[in-house]
Amino acid sequence: MDNNTFFTQRIRLRHIHCFIAVAREGFLHRAAEHLNLSQPALSKTLNELETLTGVTLFDRGRHGARLTAQGEVFLAHAQRIMSALAEAGDVLAQQAHALPPPLRVGALPTAALGLLPPVIARFQQLHPHLRIQVTTMHNAALLAQLQSGELDLAIGRMAEPQMMSGLLFELLFLEELQIVVHPAHPLLRETLTLENALHYPLIVAPKGTVPRQNAEALLAANGLSLPAQRVETLSPSLARRLTLQYDYLWFVPSGAVQDDLAAGRMLPLPFSGPGTSEPVGILVRNQDNTHGALQDFITAVRREALGEWR
Repeated sequence: MDNNTFFTQRIRLRHIHCFIAVAREGFLHRAAEHLNLSQPALSKTLNELETLTGVTLFDRGRHGARLTAQGEVFLAHAQRIMSALAEAGDVLAQQAHALPPPLRVGALPTAALGLLPPVIARFQQLHPHLRIQVTTMHNAALLAQLQSGELDLAIGRMAEPQMMSGLLFELLFLEELQIVVHPAHPLLRETLTLENALHYPLIVAPKGTVPRQNAEALLAANGLSLPAQRVETLSPSLARRLTLQYDYLWFVPSGAVQDDLAAGRMLPLPFSGPGTSEPVGILVRNQDNTHGALQDFITAVRREALGEWR
């Protein structure tokens, strides 16, 4: 029996549920409470999963459980598995109860944090009985799922022409990469230079993403490069907590932290450079006629982006 066959035959849904809960909560005791499990039982399940995968999925310490690079990869697959199971359950439920199909929305993690919450709240006032499925992922995956019909629309970035085949893009705003810290960060008592900033731990997006490319370009323009001490993640909730509670610097698209900046919970550092702004907009398939609930959702996105509700 090869390793992959052994893995697929032995892995259970409880492994995936526990893994996703710890990835979301960042702490074993909180994930255990969420799952109504004891912490030793949860830890045992994670150990079983790491044995099955053959890799370390979390770095565990007194500051919580942080995803490793392999953990980030596995999280994307685990979320797709749970999404597929949820979709299967939805299909069966629709057949049993004749439910209308959900509106399937994909979004960049930063857009889901900054733009979508008020949009969803307003939209459901118009359509209180319509379900919304929101999936967050990196831009390339958004475009691929929209093209394949797995999503009805996406909030993402413009990409190379070959990746945009069959899609229409409507610009909402230019999203600027910022470096943010909590207001009591010790760097603010020093001379504010990028070189001094790199003495502190950083949070950046994974390699291959636009925010990561922009972060590297900003540093390169100043003759610098990313240090070894860094956290690479697409999870805004993890990055936000590290930034607010510890001395991390977060390279983040501005839309994800607009509320924290407005409330003074975070402060932007005065570092910027050419090419660090990216167009973010609405993406739909160009053969689709947007009408009904989908058109209402698009209208809500436009109004929020224009600030009509603020």
